[in-house]
Amino acid sequence: MTSRTRPSVAAGDKVPAGRGHAAGEVSASALGHPHPLAPRADAAALGKRINRIEGQVRGIGKMIADDRYCIDVLTQVAAVQAALDGVALQILEHHLHGCVQHAVKSGEGDHAIGEAMAVIRKFAR
Repeated sequence: MTSRTRPSVAAGDKVPAGRGHAAGEVSASALGHPHPLAPRADAAALGKRINRIEGQVRGIGKMIADDRYCIDVLTQVAAVQAALDGVALQILEHHLHGCVQHAVKSGEGDHAIGEAMAVIRKFAR
């Protein structure tokens, strides 16, 4: 297995949009903060959920290719969206109980809460 190196990014650096961040946003991991603060006990289960969702998405593609009834396709799209929302909430809960809680205790709470609120706002759209 080869290791990848991350380009050096400092706080305040402007970065192009991509990988879930808007232009100018720098994630905590890009700044070199260790993550996760607490290992994910549910990593294997999350991986299985993502694999299942990936299969559902491939199934939707096949339904479209097979010219299946629109309502059936849309029903599957809604199921995938709900499944992804569930995964996101599970990850957010872990982040709040681990990373944000640690940041608050170490005096970095304002930044961590602001970062969490920014991602929560993305789900409220």
